[in-house]
Amino acid sequence: MSFMDAFQQSRSSAKRRERWRDMSTLKKNEAKWGYIFISLWIIGFLIFYLVPMIASFGFSLMDFQLATPDEIEFIGFEHWRRMLTNDELVWESLTVTFIFAFISLPIGMIVAFFLAVLLNSENLWGKNIFRTLFYMPSMVPGIAAIFVWQGVLNPQTGWLNRIIQNVTGLEVVGLQGLRWLDDPSLIYIAYTYIGIWGIGNAILINLASLQNVPTDLYEAAKVDGAGYWRRMWHITIPMISPVIFYNLILGTVGLMQYFLVPYVLNGGNGYPEGTTRFYMIHFFNNAFGYADMGYGAALAWLMFIIGLVITIMLFGTARYWVFYAGEER
Repeated sequence: MSFMDAFQQSRSSAKRRERWRDMSTLKKNEAKWGYIFISLWIIGFLIFYLVPMIASFGFSLMDFQLATPDEIEFIGFEHWRRMLTNDELVWESLTVTFIFAFISLPIGMIVAFFLAVLLNSENLWGKNIFRTLFYMPSMVPGIAAIFVWQGVLNPQTGWLNRIIQNVTGLEVVGLQGLRWLDDPSLIYIAYTYIGIWGIGNAILINLASLQNVPTDLYEAAKVDGAGYWRRMWHITIPMISPVIFYNLILGTVGLMQYFLVPYVLNGGNGYPEGTTRFYMIHFFNNAFGYADMGYGAALAWLMFIIGLVITIMLFGTARYWVFYAGEER
């Protein structure tokens, strides 16, 4: 540290002490209680998040087998070299994950948004009932919901195929139903169906943000002759863009950790034709299936780095399309 850096640091510390002395007794008590209230969160973050993250990075540098925990050995970045250069399933599983994310995330966000717009309509009869019905699936345990959808998507007896056959007349012709969970070209659509069924939380968040949009903006736009879609594009979407951005971040992180549906349906074997071998499936197979915790830790850190880079990139784009009321640029 240079002399000027040390001087600037001492000046900032002195200013903080001076501000603390100038604070009233009431503000000092409020600040102390504030630190007390957040101390439990800080302790929990250190114990349950930061320390395990540091430990997992240490494990990624070691040959750590659960079957022989006494034979742990430091091997440096050997796991990282293997992961980036020798393990083809890493890149295959990343490709599968990103393809599914590009399909599922936009559909899920658009459906959640327009359902929220519909449920926010003043002319909708029984909208409180519909709000409850749309939110209820998100309360169903994930494994139970997956088994329900496994029956719905059954090619012979599933409800979805029966509806399609009755509408199109394919049942009369005698054609076999669509094999949603067996056809590589349909598997991501089927998984998207399962994901959309549980978007009640996103609908609720969008609905709350829509109700906070000032109505005088719509009234002024109507006076100026703006139609429904112009009001939607120039008022509704900009005003709730922080919530859209929030759902985008949560959806991106959630899809990078996509695991439960393919594991419950296929046991993590990648059926059909490797299209369901998501990155978290590959991580789980190595860390817990093969009991190679060192390599599993390296895989986990790779996903953390990828997720961090994507999140930073999304935050970098937010300044161009996310509008915060009262913000000065």
